Amino acid sequence: MLIPRDISWLSFNGRVLQEANDTSVPLQQRIRFLGIFSNNLDEFFRVRVATLKRMADFSQKKQKSKVNFEENPQEILDEIQTIVIRQQNEFERIWKNIQLELRQQKVFIRTEKQLTREQQHFVKTYFEKQVRNYVIPLMIESLPQLPYIRDKSIYLGVVMRRRHTAYQDQYALIEVPVKSIGRFVLLPTRGNEKHIILLEDIIRYNLPRIFPYFNYDSFEAWIFKVTKDAEIEIDQDVAVSFVDRMAKGIKSRRKGKPVRFVYDKEMDNGLLQYLIGRLGLTKKSAIIPGGRIHNFRHFMDFPAVLTSTVIRKNPFTHPLLKGKLRVTDVVLTRDILLHFPYHSFDSLIDLLREAAMDSAVERIQITAYRLASESRIIHALINAARNGKQVTVMLELKARFDEEANLEWKVALEEEGIQVLLGVPNMKVHAKLCVITRRDKKGVSKYGFVSTGNLNESSAKVYADHCLLTASPSIMKDATLIFDYLQNWRKGMMPLRKCQTLLVSPVSMRQRIEQLIEFEIKAAKNGKKASIVIKLNSLSDTKLIKLLYRAVAAGVEVKLIIRGIYCAHFPVSKKGLTPKAISIVDEYLEHARVLIFHHQGKEKIYISSADWMVRNLDYRVEAAVEVQHPALRKELKDILEIQLADTVKARILDAELKNEYVTHSKKNPVRSQLKIYQYLSRKKTY
Repeated sequence: MLIPRDISWLSFNGRVLQEANDTSVPLQQRIRFLGIFSNNLDEFFRVRVATLKRMADFSQKKQKSKVNFEENPQEILDEIQTIVIRQQNEFERIWKNIQLELRQQKVFIRTEKQLTREQQHFVKTYFEKQVRNYVIPLMIESLPQLPYIRDKSIYLGVVMRRRHTAYQDQYALIEVPVKSIGRFVLLPTRGNEKHIILLEDIIRYNLPRIFPYFNYDSFEAWIFKVTKDAEIEIDQDVAVSFVDRMAKGIKSRRKGKPVRFVYDKEMDNGLLQYLIGRLGLTKKSAIIPGGRIHNFRHFMDFPAVLTSTVIRKNPFTHPLLKGKLRVTDVVLTRDILLHFPYHSFDSLIDLLREAAMDSAVERIQITAYRLASESRIIHALINAARNGKQVTVMLELKARFDEEANLEWKVALEEEGIQVLLGVPNMKVHAKLCVITRRDKKGVSKYGFVSTGNLNESSAKVYADHCLLTASPSIMKDATLIFDYLQNWRKGMMPLRKCQTLLVSPVSMRQRIEQLIEFEIKAAKNGKKASIVIKLNSLSDTKLIKLLYRAVAAGVEVKLIIRGIYCAHFPVSKKGLTPKAISIVDEYLEHARVLIFHHQGKEKIYISSADWMVRNLDYRVEAAVEVQHPALRKELKDILEIQLADTVKARILDAELKNEYVTHSKKNPVRSQLKIYQYLSRKKTY
């Protein structure tokens, strides 16, 4: 028995919502978690729900009860609708409570009907100077076709009336220009109160000034948003370059079918039915009533007006790199394991900067999946190219929602003479690798890194990841083979098959993981100690889950730390064993993948870019590296032990998806992210 992947994901997003409800979390962070919850749900509908809808339509056309791996897509869609509405109600309850707490701190979110005279004057002036030029109302009743509705935008649906008649109501749409102006505006106040108004309410207040020519005397407006299918249709015309096909696909995404319509439940019913009809929505569509405010993702950037805002602890430099003139000199002598966001990401950037300036460095090869908007990684690579280095960047154009940004990076890199690889057809390159080739009097040497996370200095501040800096000849040899494949994929996967140290998808990682689990099963059956500790973002691969079922039944001690999707439903073994399975959701996003196998006391410890999902193991280029240095192995084990002991932010993963917190004594609570920070910051030697 397995838990459906999408239902499990909604349970994860429910854990995010729990953080917004936790009064021990600083208020600013709780508001941010509401924004994260909302943004997560938007992407879920754009990708997963859209996929299920296509599968349901296909199933209906073919009159089949099963399509691919989903038993009944429509059943899952119906369950999603039920869960989402339940979570939406919980969201609204939490938001109401947060607003009460904001008021206690003398922070007030004002609507257009709650303004003082001074604030009314400010809102009029602000609208004329800052907003009016961005507001283009659409008189939708006079248009033969509803205009293009952006799926990341919010809209005001406007009803205009004349008081002496009910037969001449008119509808209009206004896209709220959040991207150009911002969502939050601070109002003038007296005393120590802080008043905030949302951009849409500034527009609401000024509706008579927007429509002065139509002789209407009553204006009402309600927020709504539409979420669309985000799948990119790639034209298979071989005469057109992949880059051009991708650019065309990005443009075609705007034509995606609506998969969700969220609206203010107070909306005028006539306008509501009109919009539903014009958008082509049906009873099977996800039509979700909500509150007055939508697109809560903007609340991740709620103004810093709260006195209790906790400043995130600053990352610190790894002790072996502190005070050193060059990161390179240390890496050439021994392995270093960086743990973000506890350790500073600057050390990784410094490694590339040093390579850019080092006259002995001949070549830099690196993969890039998601980059920061102002990427210092890219700047370092450009400087390397300007200094005469041969630079190769594997830029994954199919990184979902980063396709457009990566196309722009491609142009910038190629203008500097950098070789840009664009991946492999029907396969994403998700491995996080860097190989730096250096030639000096002693000969040619290679160093670089293998990481679990993206080369993104912005997300590295909030994503918890591990990065192994190394000059190991065997690791660098395999990483070079992966780049050989990426450069010459048309010749086949032989370079990947030659890798002997790294576990590589899609050729060896799955098989090696299966062998390692089977080894533990055999040991347990022979009465020997056997254990597996797995930390992942997602666990949904049916084959590996069933193999874990067998391991537990054989007596293997299994411990799981799974942040997001968790499809396993472990039956109780004959020996009464059930694995410990937890999920940690806290201030940092737990993004690392770590695998530990007891292996008869000769532990195998890996960090990996791959989750245990079919897509990662069979349809992506991924890499896992075994950590060899004894001190680093102990460090990883210690970190996982701290997480397994979490009694504050750990939830129990079970088949009922209850998200119950791990119970703890009030005397010695363990909040793993705080304890890991303390653990790493106290380490002075290795």
